[in-house]
Amino acid sequence: MIVTKRISLESKGQCDIVDITHEVAEQVAKANINSGTVTLFITGSTAGITTIEFEPGLISDFKEAWQRLAPDNIAYSHDRAWGDGNGYSHVRASLLGASLVVPFQDKRLALGTWQQLVLVDFDNRPRSRQVIVQITGE
Repeated sequence: MIVTKRISLESKGQCDIVDITHEVAEQVAKANINSGTVTLFITGSTAGITTIEFEPGLISDFKEAWQRLAPDNIAYSHDRAWGDGNGYSHVRASLLGASLVVPFQDKRLALGTWQQLVLVDFDNRPRSRQVIVQITGE
């Protein structure tokens, strides 16, 4: 069986990290599926999805790492072509990835104690975001 849902949220941009663990767990618990996998997919090309320990120190470290990997203060060809100043956000989102698969059993996500599911919005402005949640199993 396959169940497809959506999570809608507003993000702030600028490497905003939003914990979506509760919303995903709620969708899994409501589905008529006991065990399987849940696939998360963010629509758009300036955000990504991953797991992280959602605590202030690591959130700060994570944001600083992205600034070192794909700085927002250098020239990007995308910016020259489109003039929107978010070339860095496309590069960051591509490196992080747009999807994540998480197993679940007995309607509970198989996450570690300190592991949360997060959406990371790299864009240079606030955005309305949609996460597709596809639950597969039996």
